[in-house]
Amino acid sequence: MKENTGDVDTRNVVKNRELLYRMIISQLYYDGFQPIAATLAAAVHADPPCPPSDRLINLMMVGLQHEPDRKDRLAASSGAEHLLGTTGFDLEYEMDASSLAPEPATYETAYVTSHKMACRAGAFSACGQLVATGSVDASIKILDVERMLAKSAPEEVDPGREQQGHPVIRTLYDHTDEITALDFHPREQILVSASRDCCIKLFDITKASAKKAYKSITDAEQVLCVAFHPLGDHIIASSTQPVIRLYDVTTSQCFVCPIPSHHHTKQVNSIKFSPNGKYFASGSADGAVKLWDTVSNRCFNTFVNAHDGFEVCSVAFTRNSKYLLTSGRDSSIKLWELASSRCLIQYTGAGTTGKQDHHAQAVFNHTEDYVMFPDEATTSLCTWHSRSASRCQLMSLGHNGAVRFIVHSGTAPAFLTCSDDYRARFWYRRNTH
Repeated sequence: MKENTGDVDTRNVVKNRELLYRMIISQLYYDGFQPIAATLAAAVHADPPCPPSDRLINLMMVGLQHEPDRKDRLAASSGAEHLLGTTGFDLEYEMDASSLAPEPATYETAYVTSHKMACRAGAFSACGQLVATGSVDASIKILDVERMLAKSAPEEVDPGREQQGHPVIRTLYDHTDEITALDFHPREQILVSASRDCCIKLFDITKASAKKAYKSITDAEQVLCVAFHPLGDHIIASSTQPVIRLYDVTTSQCFVCPIPSHHHTKQVNSIKFSPNGKYFASGSADGAVKLWDTVSNRCFNTFVNAHDGFEVCSVAFTRNSKYLLTSGRDSSIKLWELASSRCLIQYTGAGTTGKQDHHAQAVFNHTEDYVMFPDEATTSLCTWHSRSASRCQLMSLGHNGAVRFIVHSGTAPAFLTCSDDYRARFWYRRNTH
């Protein structure tokens, strides 16, 4: 039986009206009118919650451009570029709740590897097939993800395939002190490491017998952070003093910002390039978050007291380079819109509010549907819906010491936790049919 056209039209009108209400609520939140937005959300029963977004004003300005009597009033750059499709997290677009990835609390431990001392650094390769862990014992391990999964569930391995080897495919010994940071080259089989021995080292991980780095860069201070540019031709590094270094990978030439007032005043705890490679972000013990231009190597924006004066522990960009996720020693996580320099969302409720002894990282899952943060006091994983900031299920991480580092795969439902209990745990969500 054919559906009545009038019924279809009525449903479309209702659906569009609901969308309009949601955009009005989001715009009110974005503009700082939280009480009004909350009242309207309750009145129209907006569910799921509406995150802050300026999509409505952008749509309105684009629409006005097509009104004949308005065209002369509006510039061509009125914001239409914001309507281009993107992947991952973007507050300008409605999201179907049914398309959410599995909650991180549903992941299970697939493999555990141990160092001789505390494990405090980790990284996933760009393709998601390799994991690296670094320890206070100065060693670095590289593990194969497929082999870890095969070890944890041998019954799922295809009998026709060759026998899987040990998950640890390399152990690198070329530092003399704690490994503080690791990062994989975005395109090649190269790993960069930072250490308290004042060295940055580059390893060619295609060579099975090579335990030593093929290139070493020496600093005058202990190196705390290191990260590759998305093209892999430069790295940024920070040490126990405030000045950030930008290195050319080929020549090892070092560049620093020439303007003293641009620098942090205390050590930098976290640095990351934006995925588009145009800028990088730094979070410091001085409480500030800074944004730097990659070409000029100069700071173009500073969020002073980003976490109410507490140290900034981590920075992480969204894949579209429009937002920055930060965490602080106050145990709060904030999402900043870079175009407006505003904190749009704050993720709260981690158990150790204001009482962290160590730095902890806030990270997105691979689809950017969730924000993850390890709670120091309970050794649990705190998770929030990234758009609504609503809390998800708490999950024990199974460590016997503080989780000193967490990193999620960029390609799959998998993450790594590194702990003072000497262990690194690889977590994975298997398909459940």
